[in-house]
Amino acid sequence: MSLFRRKAIADLQAEAVSEHGLKRELGAFSLTLLGIGAIIGTGIFVLTGTVAAQNAGPAVVLSFVIAGSAAIFAALCYSEFAALVPIAGSAYTYGYATLGELFAWIIGWDLVLEYALSATTVAIGWSGYVVSFLSHIGVHIPAQLSAAAGTQVTMADGSTVTALFNLPAVIIVVLVTALLVRGIKESARVNDVIVFVKVGVVLLFLLFAWKGIDAANWQPFIPANTGLRENFGVSGIIAGAGVVFFAYIGFDAVSTAAQEAKNPQRDMPIGIIASLLICTVLYIAVSLIATGVVPYGQLDVPDPIAKVADAAGLGWMTRLIELGAIAGLSSVILVQLMGQARVFWSMANDGLLPPVVNKIHPKYRTPWITQIVLGVLVAIPAGFLSVREAASLVSIGTLLAFVIVCGAVLLLRHREPDLKRPFRTPIVWFTAPAGIISCLYLMYYLPWRTWERLFIWLGLGLVIYFLYGRRHSKLAKPS
Repeated sequence: MSLFRRKAIADLQAEAVSEHGLKRELGAFSLTLLGIGAIIGTGIFVLTGTVAAQNAGPAVVLSFVIAGSAAIFAALCYSEFAALVPIAGSAYTYGYATLGELFAWIIGWDLVLEYALSATTVAIGWSGYVVSFLSHIGVHIPAQLSAAAGTQVTMADGSTVTALFNLPAVIIVVLVTALLVRGIKESARVNDVIVFVKVGVVLLFLLFAWKGIDAANWQPFIPANTGLRENFGVSGIIAGAGVVFFAYIGFDAVSTAAQEAKNPQRDMPIGIIASLLICTVLYIAVSLIATGVVPYGQLDVPDPIAKVADAAGLGWMTRLIELGAIAGLSSVILVQLMGQARVFWSMANDGLLPPVVNKIHPKYRTPWITQIVLGVLVAIPAGFLSVREAASLVSIGTLLAFVIVCGAVLLLRHREPDLKRPFRTPIVWFTAPAGIISCLYLMYYLPWRTWERLFIWLGLGLVIYFLYGRRHSKLAKPS
């Protein structure tokens, strides 16, 4: 059955140690910071307030716990694969080794959607924070050039103008793409600095804002359901978990850097698990303080953390929080664009995409052509779409990838139990099914329109696979 032909683990391990691939520059510390750079962004600076106001109230803390638990189950499964098969393709490669080529294509195509739309969404959010920050220091970007095409922007005098193009969103994508073409080492160094800045801002917020907590704002901790499944009550908490799952997207991008890790067998599990645990703790602490300082119904604003800082009497921190958000969102864009290019690179390396995608820069040792093409493809929708339009598919695509990875690690344990595994998922017969069930449960709570769009995207991918990938696959050719 050619649709389910698999790549041998031994062949993948031999490919991973080949000297003809990407440049190995990253240690465990850089990989952890890479994960934090990808995870801390829109989730902590925007979704905390939105989910509290619309879905869970103060119990948004529990939404983060539920979403984080599902992510941790998946992260443990990712870690086993990342150490066993340290290849840039992430879940795509894991699916190729266990479930077969068709599933590998589906998950690879799904990851392209996840990374592209995530980068687009964050670039749009970055634009909003930059425009706000610059306006506070006297630099005003024309409204026509700072929002999605067709958006009606209300000016200070009450008049409205129609936006044509989101120029700042395009600029940040172009700059990050240029940095990624230049090299993984340089990109990692920039990410390290950005991560220290944004984590420092978050820690300063936690250090000072807790003094403004009014315990009365936590009552009731779980507001009564309004009659709609997603509005408060227990179902609202779970629906909120599905939304804030977007906040955990990023740790899987660490696995796409496996072929650029110095010692992937040891460092990849450390980078994946450590970054996720650190961010989970920060999310819970920030959401607890935010709902304690400001009544949850008042947090549905574009910059809820800045609003909380003002309410806690920390007006001096507002500009600092905006800077932290700008830095945080920049690093998310960097890691998402990096991960997307490396998934494409791996798919082309297997013959499923044209050879031009597989070109490595002779000097910088980066997939430069792929990086530039993807940068353009992300920049265009970032200039014309709104955040809501761009973000609708991100969570469901990620959850689907996690379901497949959890299933694949369980299948490989059954199929090849004696395979030497540098890292083993603990209690795999519980962890993997728990990851599958929790991710499917969160997917169930997402709107049907999101499912429809996912099916359309996957259908387009299958057309490309059957017209090109299946016939040009390296596994379709004799050795």
